[in-house]
Amino acid sequence: MKRLGLWPALAVILAGMCLLPWVISSYYLGLATLILATAIFAMSLDLIQGYLGLASLGHGAFWGTSAYAVGLMNTRLDGAAGLVGEFAVGIFAAAIVAAVLGLIALRSKGVYFLMITLASAMMLWGVAVKWRAVTGGDDGIVGIGRPSFGFAGMDLGDHTQFYFFVLAFTVIAGLLMYAIVKSTFGKVLEGVRESEVRMKALGYNVWLHKYIAFVVAGVFAGLGGILATYYNGYVGPSELHLVTSAEALIMVILGGAGTLFGPAVGALVVVLIKSIGSGYTQHWMLILGALYIGTVVLAPDGVFNLFLRWWRGE
Repeated sequence: MKRLGLWPALAVILAGMCLLPWVISSYYLGLATLILATAIFAMSLDLIQGYLGLASLGHGAFWGTSAYAVGLMNTRLDGAAGLVGEFAVGIFAAAIVAAVLGLIALRSKGVYFLMITLASAMMLWGVAVKWRAVTGGDDGIVGIGRPSFGFAGMDLGDHTQFYFFVLAFTVIAGLLMYAIVKSTFGKVLEGVRESEVRMKALGYNVWLHKYIAFVVAGVFAGLGGILATYYNGYVGPSELHLVTSAEALIMVILGGAGTLFGPAVGALVVVLIKSIGSGYTQHWMLILGALYIGTVVLAPDGVFNLFLRWWRGE
């Protein structure tokens, strides 16, 4: 029997996700909400890792910066800025950090780029830990509420409605990132990944393309951080820590770098292992590590590419 095309298959998956609130418990619905927010984060990293060839260990800087910006706006102003105001500040904060970090990190490549992004994120983590008067230090910022959202009478305090709110943003973000990677701009990024010298010889401003992609990836990572912050109602230094960035890197590799939707699958796997596995054992990271090694050995292109080959009957 001929299998469905990829887009019809994704439509079926989306339809199934719309039915989730009526077939799973509130706990797993919350987990699905967190997976969606994390999927945006993972896909945003794939913009620069998969399509540009720049592996980063500092992507959590954008996720965490937007989370802190929203947390401060929400708690200090008691939600007076509203949803649009808090979203705007969070996205702007992530964009500014990405713009500044990009000016520094993109002057290097390879392991040097990796270390610069790592050091930058850890500097922000240090600020979050030490600047207690603003960030709350190790305690973080608690009591972050979900602002009112008047569209069609939606109440974000309701778990089901908040799930659909996050799902809508995930779909929109995914489609926008897909449009980017399939555009001429995205093809240039792939060309840069394969050979910077050749793209320069063809007259392209390689550094500018890399810089724009880096900032755009930071903005989408910030979006994921905002949604996760509203879900958790809390933000702490761990959002900026190396572990957060490393988890995103693992999501991309597990799902398949350069596939865009593959890292979303990686986000599903990592969040499930982290959330459910930790309830059974303190050594859940061993499970994640074994899965990572197995993927690298058995499916080096990621599970999404493995699935696509099976889907096409290759």
